[in-house]
Amino acid sequence: MKRSITAALWLVLLTMAVTAMAERVNISSSGGLFWSTAKEEEDLLRKADPNDDSSAASVVNERDDELDGGFSSLEGMLQWAIGHSDPVKLKETSQDVQRLSSGELKKRQLEIKTDKELMEKLKMPSDAQLMQIAIDDLNNSSLSLEDRYRALQELLILVEPIDNANDLSKLGGLAVLIRELNHPDTEVRKLSAWILGKASQNNPFVQKQILELGALMKLMKMVKSSYIEEAVKALFAVSALVRNNLAGQELFYAEAGDLMLQDLLSNSSIDIRLRRKAVFLVGDLVECQLENTYTAELPFLSNRLFLKSVVELTASTDLDLQEKALVAIKNLLQLRTTEALVLQDFCGLDAALERLRQQLEGLMLEEDHKDYAMDVETIRREVELIFHRKLYKVGTVLCRI
Repeated sequence: MKRSITAALWLVLLTMAVTAMAERVNISSSGGLFWSTAKEEEDLLRKADPNDDSSAASVVNERDDELDGGFSSLEGMLQWAIGHSDPVKLKETSQDVQRLSSGELKKRQLEIKTDKELMEKLKMPSDAQLMQIAIDDLNNSSLSLEDRYRALQELLILVEPIDNANDLSKLGGLAVLIRELNHPDTEVRKLSAWILGKASQNNPFVQKQILELGALMKLMKMVKSSYIEEAVKALFAVSALVRNNLAGQELFYAEAGDLMLQDLLSNSSIDIRLRRKAVFLVGDLVECQLENTYTAELPFLSNRLFLKSVVELTASTDLDLQEKALVAIKNLLQLRTTEALVLQDFCGLDAALERLRQQLEGLMLEEDHKDYAMDVETIRREVELIFHRKLYKVGTVLCRI
């Protein structure tokens, strides 16, 4: 009798487990399993992210540890179900089972057999297995374009956790993605660049591998693409590759990265997203210079035309761009080689800061913009304070002379 009761309890617990598992996956009409995700591009790419693509650093999909990669056995699933069940309901269920007749227990046993088969079908592959499947698909030359998109979109989600990003190279994925940067289809190139950028965000291990495979030069060329979505994702990837990576930055400058930034900043007709990413990258590069005081300061950062192009971004009507420009100026002011008089006389920083103050003052009266405008105004005041201090030091030196 005890064995029958145990079997019936198995049914109840397995049903609980099936319900929980079903909430984690979508089952397609063809029987295939796909990870559920509510993350869309705009959820992943937010202001806090170093590349405006999130913050990302970055937003990572969180899954219960027990469900990461699935259960190794039905016994494991049973243990999980027990651990995630309400003890009171579990006790009530046990008492109900003990009141079943032998006929009802036999019926339950048959149901259990069916549920076991279902659980076998629901057994989840690990992330590494899912990545390998997607990589193998990309290596299939006869793969349809639609399936190629699907494989890339799956990798885009899977590389978010740092462990998965680290496994990408071991599985041969980095080389495949870099090869896909040359694909004739613009969407394939865009997705490939996006994945490389996401995998290398704040990840020195992956940054080093991608740089050694020579992807940076190709990505920098893609920033000039006439397909704006491709250009945006390529610049995101470039920024992710060189962030806090001195070797990557050296290669970036060797490939005329300073001229690329100058072009993006000074071209007012260019897509606003590219300008945001470009000025954010400037601020990031300067911050890295400030943290690594033993490295020589880069001449282009004190170039008056370059400085003027950054200051002029504060005249934009886009608050996000203005904020990023202010952060870049704040960092530039802290460089030894940045001349306050150049910023005043040639770049017109004083007038730009006053114009921005008036604009923000008006926006703070609007409920929809009030909080953000106040945040930007705080940064503007910091910039103004640092700027005037630097001007005062220059004036003091000139007086002594």
